Amino acid sequence: MPLAVQKIMRLWSLHPSYLDSAGLVALWREGLLARKVLSGQTKGYIHHPQLHRFRETPHPLQTLDAYLKAVYDESLRRGYHFDPQKITPMEPLPLLLLPDKQLEYEFRHLLNKLRKRDLLRYASLLTAPFILPHPLFRVEPGEMCPWEKPREEQ
Repeated sequence: MPLAVQKIMRLWSLHPSYLDSAGLVALWREGLLARKVLSGQTKGYIHHPQLHRFRETPHPLQTLDAYLKAVYDESLRRGYHFDPQKITPMEPLPLLLLPDKQLEYEFRHLLNKLRKRDLLRYASLLTAPFILPHPLFRVEPGEMCPWEKPREEQ
């Protein structure tokens, strides 16, 4: 019997356009789960490290909605039908700071996933001249975020 794959929430700091179909759909679902966590509608994932950067903002739920709005925009670009009524659009928020080493780590992590499930996207990203962050973030020099749990890539 195969071992179950552990599902870990990932709210990518990368631009959503880098994600394959499975990754974009998962990001939307996981973002909506994170929204439930931040609004107190579930008891699961309440201590998940990916939520630290949203909780540290003055308006965590609105910040997460701004994050999800960019995911929704990417879904429209691809012709998907995500439900925009699941989030509350609002005025633009200040950008969150993102250390460049965090962005680089996540890019390598995504490449490893794509190498296994979407070779065309993997190959196209190998030649990317630079890494775009999610629109909610502004990149600055720095180490990985303290909440990140680096894993050995296989």
